[in-house]
Amino acid sequence: MTAIDTLARLSLASSVACVLLLAALHVLSPEFDPSFRVVSEYANGHYAWVLSLMFLAWAVSSWALAGAVWPQLPTGAGKLGLACLILAGLGEAMAAVFDIHHPLHDVAGALGVLGLPIAAMLISPALARLPGWSGAKTELLWTANLTWVILLAMIAALMVIRKINLVGYPNRLLVVLYCVWAMTAAWQAIKGRNP
Repeated sequence: MTAIDTLARLSLASSVACVLLLAALHVLSPEFDPSFRVVSEYANGHYAWVLSLMFLAWAVSSWALAGAVWPQLPTGAGKLGLACLILAGLGEAMAAVFDIHHPLHDVAGALGVLGLPIAAMLISPALARLPGWSGAKTELLWTANLTWVILLAMIAALMVIRKINLVGYPNRLLVVLYCVWAMTAAWQAIKGRNP
């Protein structure tokens, strides 16, 4: 197994862990209504450490994926996408340390929430053009597009729907769909190297 395989598998496992930890928070802290409470508000409960693990798993997934696909992205757009993915991972890691009450949590959110869709939209087309990735072109592009669609839905929820308290659902779906894109890319990185 090569370093790229190891990084891709780590990214895949970390994305799955992130989603499972988010699901666990719903079970462990049912007092936080998922319809209007954002994920970061779990820091106010008894299981803030699970939230920190979730954000850390998310960061590891982003960084491991960047390492796994880095050698295959020689284009300027691909490199910019990698930089955005690394910054998204930084934001995710910061959210693990700086909870919703810390001023740096907003910086963490901006890096993580905004960085990943930009990364997905720059990395996915670059990878889809490569011979080992052509079989996953549809999945890569669909999941990449879903990252910015859910981001727009969450922004709309914050600006409009918040009045009727439904911002929590798009926020959770954002975490899941961002992880789905990472899982898709990581899985193809593994599959493409081990046909």
